[in-house]
Amino acid sequence: MIDPPVGDPATPDDDGASFSGVEKHSLVIAGHRTSISLEAAFWHALKDIARDQGVSLAALVSEVDSRRGAANLSSALRVFVLAETQAKATMTPPR
Repeated sequence: MIDPPVGDPATPDDDGASFSGVEKHSLVIAGHRTSISLEAAFWHALKDIARDQGVSLAALVSEVDSRRGAANLSSALRVFVLAETQAKATMTPPR
């Protein structure tokens, strides 16, 4: 059996989530039900961030939505996860 190349979109991450698997979730944002499509890894990260901040996933997405301007909501959520992940990485002391 041949191992998939490093960075292969079909390769699962450490949590077993596929990099390429897009998931659609329905949430109520500003009183309106909306569907958001994101890769599984981003949903996992958003749920972790919401838990760390002590808020619901819907509340976290609503906050990002209120600050996104003209950006697409899915894109704004990806950028938010990236920024939060980078901020957390700079705060974590090296091992």
